[in-house]
Amino acid sequence: MAIDCPGPRRLTCVEMEDDRLLVQRLLAGDQVALRQFFDEYFDRLYRFAYARLRGDATLAEDAAQNALVRALRGLSTWRGEASLFSWLAQICRNEIADLVEKSARIAAHTVSLDAEGQARDAARAVAAPEGAADKALAGAERLKLIRQVLDELPGRYGEILELKYIEEWDVERIAQRVGLSFEAAQSQLQRARAAFRSALAVRGFAAGDLLP
Repeated sequence: MAIDCPGPRRLTCVEMEDDRLLVQRLLAGDQVALRQFFDEYFDRLYRFAYARLRGDATLAEDAAQNALVRALRGLSTWRGEASLFSWLAQICRNEIADLVEKSARIAAHTVSLDAEGQARDAARAVAAPEGAADKALAGAERLKLIRQVLDELPGRYGEILELKYIEEWDVERIAQRVGLSFEAAQSQLQRARAAFRSALAVRGFAAGDLLP
């Protein structure tokens, strides 16, 4: 049902109605809507996070990706009382705070470990904890699951990720293959990674469970 808004408020109300329709399509599993969601909001959230993280591009990308994944998991809780972007921005603020805290903990912990001894042992313990064999996916099974997820991603996201992480192409070569500028290909790759994380989360996996 369209929202009836008088005079100068009409544009805002139209935007709110667009938000509602997009959320309804996402909840219905519309893959075109999923691509629209990432295309429209990833860059905005990245810029939002980048400004608040003093130009740390890596953390800003993680914050934007994590916020979109968390938003998709809790999409049914959006009530439409504020714009969809305002709701996403609040989620992103929480992700920024979590990432900054985690980064500080990791930095403090790293300093306390000897780089050639304890750090190496700790990394091996995390990579292959005792008793975790039943949880780890064998190589062939892992690759099969990755390809299934890539095939289900909207648009060319799956192709771009396969070229990057399976074929190990650099971004410049990917850009030439798909007919995009370097900057556009980089942006598509960021959005594709966010969509991949979201698709894995739906299956109960994190990207670190599958990617080396």
